[in-house]
Amino acid sequence: MVEKALKYHRIYPIKRLGQNFLIDKNVLRKIVEAAELSKNDTVLEVGPGIGNLTIELAKKVKKIIAVEKDKRMVEILKERLKEERIENVEIVNEDILKFLPSFKVRGCYKVVANIPYYLTSRLIRNLLEIERKPKLIVLMIQKEVAQRICAKPPKMNLLAVSVQFYAKPKIVSFVSKNCFWPRPKVDSTIIKIEPKKEDLIDKDLFFEIVKAGFSQPRKQLINNLSKKLKEKKEIIKKFLFKAKILPIKRAEALSIEDWKKLTKIFKTKKIK
Repeated sequence: MVEKALKYHRIYPIKRLGQNFLIDKNVLRKIVEAAELSKNDTVLEVGPGIGNLTIELAKKVKKIIAVEKDKRMVEILKERLKEERIENVEIVNEDILKFLPSFKVRGCYKVVANIPYYLTSRLIRNLLEIERKPKLIVLMIQKEVAQRICAKPPKMNLLAVSVQFYAKPKIVSFVSKNCFWPRPKVDSTIIKIEPKKEDLIDKDLFFEIVKAGFSQPRKQLINNLSKKLKEKKEIIKKFLFKAKILPIKRAEALSIEDWKKLTKIFKTKKIK
């Protein structure tokens, strides 16, 4: 269907835009189910392409705002929606990263999308940091990235901390590369990210400490924090012990709560 539609319009996928179209109906169904949709929902879809997922979502929700960067895809999407007599989709021909800062919608909304791999980290970060956060995010992303996002101690990483500070991520299902056209080089994953209520904590200081801790992942925490925060090891050691964290640990072994405790201690002692 996808290949035929694109060839009919003399259009071919652009590799640099990460255009790999989902063609497996069972996977589309899994994405829709993961989003827990209702007839009152508003959905922001990123990179709808020719609308395979858009059409399935439109059957379940009140409104879809589909943001597509490629003008060629926009024209095909408009034709398909007209053919299917779908009228609850608003198409926006824009780069999602430029669109988000000015995005306004009444009430709650969800984000559901099969996104280009290159966009993953920046898009998730932006969605979790904007003032009007989505109620739920369901994305198709690269398998390896999804596993990194959902990591737990002792295998944490900077991306995992950055996402888990704001939300609860969960892997829904792994998806074979054979479910796409053109076929990508790697497998994918449906991931569900549920934003949570933020703690009253100094976010700038939190991420300054976290980035310092992960600056050289294979080195001990005390060494990284001392070097990057420009503080004596004796002081860092006291703070770590106060947070009940062994100085010889590596950053990957710390939980989100460990980093939060450490941030509060640093804030109190005014190391900045």
